Amino acid sequence: MRLTAEPAFVLHARPWRETSLLVEVLSARHGRLGLVARGVQGPKRQVLRAALQPLQSIRFDAVLRGELARLVSAEALDVAPRLGGEAMLAGFYLNEVTLRLAPRQEPQPDLFVAYAITRERLRAGEPLGWTLRRFERDLLEALGFGFDWHHDGDGQAIDPAARYRLDPEQGPRRLLSDRGAADRAGAATGQALLCLARDREPASEDLSGLRRAMRGVLAHHLGPRGLKSWEMLGELARVAPKPPAPDPGNPVC
Repeated sequence: MRLTAEPAFVLHARPWRETSLLVEVLSARHGRLGLVARGVQGPKRQVLRAALQPLQSIRFDAVLRGELARLVSAEALDVAPRLGGEAMLAGFYLNEVTLRLAPRQEPQPDLFVAYAITRERLRAGEPLGWTLRRFERDLLEALGFGFDWHHDGDGQAIDPAARYRLDPEQGPRRLLSDRGAADRAGAATGQALLCLARDREPASEDLSGLRRAMRGVLAHHLGPRGLKSWEMLGELARVAPKPPAPDPGNPVC
């Protein structure tokens, strides 16, 4: 099958053999695709190599046979976001979680739109934690794993004053008041869930709990192998000097 003028975002690229690249993209009409870009390491292919960098928006032609497609041509549609520091880690996380959870060659139009919106939020410098929590919500919804954020697993309305564990299969489950500290640490406030449902940024302390709760859901769907971006965040936390008054909403992923 020939793919012509297919819009896509580059998720990952790595060297293959001596002069080629293996590229993973999220395409508009065919979902996640693996592309073989042959002969792109020479000096005359610099423009093409630049178009195949992560976070880049491209339009490409390819021939799809089996699991991988042979790239025929590709052009950049804009300039990829220039990110540094935590924003760079957020961009890496965005690509990694999409790459790991989006199935190959299954159209994901809602995920494509969510990725495009998140990419522009990163470019605009919007709050990183909230940007990623919204993407995680939309990612789960696009892949058929989403929740009713207004109600718990028993159909009861979310209580903003309560705390909830996110069950990957049943959705929010209200915690009893006698639950231990470990259970509460991995839970989100009802207020945070309602903010997510209404697309309104919660307070930093609510956002921190929402990050931990969402990570548990994503870990369930990822299986035993976690994300490198989570490992990188852990390493940064170990080596970075502790601030005098840490903001619990600071961690991004």
